Amino acid sequence: MVQAQKKTRFTAGPVTFIARHELWDENIQDHADQGVSITVQANVDGRDTSLLRFNCFDIEKSYIYGPENPNLEIKGPIMLEGRTDVPKSVGKLYRMDPIAVGNPIGWTIRTMERKLPAMLARAGYPEIADQLDLEEVVLVLPELEACARDLFASRRNTVKHNRGTHVYEAGNIRFGLEMRRLPVGDGGLAVHVLADIGGATDKSYVEETEIMAFDCFWDGPHYHYGPRNKNHRIYWDRTLVEDPLGWVFEQLDSKKLAPMIERAGYHSVAADLDVDKIESVLVEVKQKAREMQAEGEKLTGHPGLPLEPTPNLVPN
Repeated sequence: MVQAQKKTRFTAGPVTFIARHELWDENIQDHADQGVSITVQANVDGRDTSLLRFNCFDIEKSYIYGPENPNLEIKGPIMLEGRTDVPKSVGKLYRMDPIAVGNPIGWTIRTMERKLPAMLARAGYPEIADQLDLEEVVLVLPELEACARDLFASRRNTVKHNRGTHVYEAGNIRFGLEMRRLPVGDGGLAVHVLADIGGATDKSYVEETEIMAFDCFWDGPHYHYGPRNKNHRIYWDRTLVEDPLGWVFEQLDSKKLAPMIERAGYHSVAADLDVDKIESVLVEVKQKAREMQAEGEKLTGHPGLPLEPTPNLVPN
């Protein structure tokens, strides 16, 4: 059965609203994040041009005037004039205050409902603002909002890795070690941090969930905060971190696991960690992890890399 393509473009007079789900990887894009962008686009000098952009992400909540307007200059407050640290065009990007604004998608729709012509003029497109019929815009905004909210929920990038071939119990969490290989050839040793979520362990509905993942790959090493939750993914700087697996164990040895688990969205798991138990289990985990890395080196020339691809339980 072929699924119908979801409508993500909505036109009102001279402008088109476009909703997209975006995934940002830290050190590839700006920072680890994901969510929905809403762009206001129009034909400018024969080319489709972004006039306004709203970032409705987990972390990045902002809007940009004239993201493709190289001539846009907006003067800042008089009190900042003469300061050398103030950019020439200070008013292109504004942050949404999540406390005052609330949900960024809802705020974006409400703001365009009232202020879109003024925002377009400030972005450097007064002619398009003059052509706009705000009543026509208001008619399409509910459909745009429904689309953006659906994308935010349904297109979230998450992953369900294998739990590991060697699993070590450590109180309310467990560590899983696995030699991984992607179809493209990259891979290496992975360290999975797992916990039982959603009920007591003797209940049929309890689920083992991967709350952190450290993929110590030979080419693109990275780690995940909450692979099944927010899935914020960070790539290591390989110039500074020559041994990603060693970096992982440094964080665990320096008691960074609890705040990492909190950032992944599992505060109750972090609160129940048994630090002494984890410390004792890590002795064996470290030894086995290095043995598995060495085995991969012997097999393939890359630490921890198996001979054959190892697909995830559920792909990205």
